[in-house]
Amino acid sequence: MPNVGVIIYAIVAITVTAIAGYFFLKIFNKPVVNAESTRPGWGSKMGLVLAMAGNAVGLGNFLRFPVQAINNGGGAFIVPYLVCFVLIGIPLLFVEWSMGRFAGTPYAGRPEGDHNIPFILQRMSTQRWIKYAGAIGLFINIAVAGYYCYIESWTLAYVYHSVVGTFGGLSQDQVGQFFDNYTNLDTSTTGIPYESIIFFIFCLGINVYFLSKGLKGGIEKVAKIGMPLLILFGIILAIESLSLTPGSKGAINSGLEGLAFLWTPDLSSIWTPSVWIAAAGQIFFTLAVGMATIQCYASYMKPNEDAALGAMTAGWMNEFVEIVVGSAIIIPLTVGYLGIDRMQDIVKSMGGYGLGFKTLPYLFQQWGTWIGSISGVLWFGLLFIAGITSSLAMGTPVIGFLKDEFALPFKYGAMIFGFLVLLMGLPAIIYYNEGVFTEIDDWAGTYALVIFGFIELVIFAWIFGMTKGWEEITRGAEIKVPGFFKFIIKFVTPVFLGIILVSNIPNMVKRVWYPSSGYATFAQVYLLSLLLFILAGIFIASRQRKKANIQ
Repeated sequence: MPNVGVIIYAIVAITVTAIAGYFFLKIFNKPVVNAESTRPGWGSKMGLVLAMAGNAVGLGNFLRFPVQAINNGGGAFIVPYLVCFVLIGIPLLFVEWSMGRFAGTPYAGRPEGDHNIPFILQRMSTQRWIKYAGAIGLFINIAVAGYYCYIESWTLAYVYHSVVGTFGGLSQDQVGQFFDNYTNLDTSTTGIPYESIIFFIFCLGINVYFLSKGLKGGIEKVAKIGMPLLILFGIILAIESLSLTPGSKGAINSGLEGLAFLWTPDLSSIWTPSVWIAAAGQIFFTLAVGMATIQCYASYMKPNEDAALGAMTAGWMNEFVEIVVGSAIIIPLTVGYLGIDRMQDIVKSMGGYGLGFKTLPYLFQQWGTWIGSISGVLWFGLLFIAGITSSLAMGTPVIGFLKDEFALPFKYGAMIFGFLVLLMGLPAIIYYNEGVFTEIDDWAGTYALVIFGFIELVIFAWIFGMTKGWEEITRGAEIKVPGFFKFIIKFVTPVFLGIILVSNIPNMVKRVWYPSSGYATFAQVYLLSLLLFILAGIFIASRQRKKANIQ
């Protein structure tokens, strides 16, 4: 008889797949409404949705979610996770999609609308200070892209090493040491000095190239090709992982045993506050809400395009990739070869990156040299696609700001974005082992997300107003948006985010007053300098608008 965890996974997987499939079919091959050649925009509604889904689907879907579930009650984690998806994820998706579409509509002095987060927020209110809150959105994308592109470059490097057979014949410890050597600038893994910097710059160059091609020729094209490949690679690896049986291909356990362990619920954990905070954090991380990328993508929609259907389709596609595909690869495969106890030790000591980069290359080699290399290419290729579709989205708010306010085309905006990311990424690389990477991640990739999510929600629901806000959410909607979301957006979600924000304040204050090291202080000052630089840019842009009588 199947384990209860496998049954829960099957029920949840079927449900999520059905919902995602329903929304996907409704939007499939739907053309853009009233496409205009003179105004920048998406080539198709499907292109927009795949780009939005690519923005959400990232490394965390495969490396973070399974670990979060294991550490927070297994199958029971799905309860607070889905509750947070309904109370935080969907409301913020509705808000950000409709906010972006509204701001992208033409008005006097701006025939193309606004496509950058400071002035997207400004469109929601007559209060002129609101645009400066958008500095947090630009700050998040530049700071996060700095270290995110670095992680993304790991996947490229590992694709290369999988192809050339670097991991063949290595023990598990040696594969783990390979990663440590790779992130240590004093050690070379191929004879090329500073290999990690070389791959980082190469990866950054790929991002800049596609960003320079604009929406249709760059971002949309990558999403249309990359997202189907990502799902295909994921399904192949999931089937291989779940089909493991004791004795086959050197496995000591069934892959289903790992799936059962991941999904078997510890119901007592549901009442633990930290589990709910972890679930809310995962929703922020996985949906890319609170980053200002969704608003910028949506700002290129036409005025009557269906924001609600697009939001639901992209959101549920992300859930399909994370819940159905993501949870069926890394844990089942590791348990199949190393057992539950060893898998838990790796998770506790090294987290998802320990499994993904220090363990899986060794496990793939158990399938034989050729199959192992191909599996490595599929796994790290999958992670690269997940990474680049997200990092391209991070460039859009910055490029939109430079294009709107300083008349710089995508090509030059992409170059400036790449230069800023390089400046943010190098300290994270050079001082990786000193904790600079982690410090930037915590401030820009965790705290700032919640702060900005809370601010944008208050602006939309309380300053712009829910009456007008609800009209924006439901305008042109082919699906019936449940009326209770109006109450949730105005009251429930802000309270939920406020609780998360307040719970993090003591830790934020402690880290400022009692930094863990001089490197931590350096990272904080570096981030503050970036924020001040962005605020200065917004001030200059505002002065230019005032001179041109554009408000």
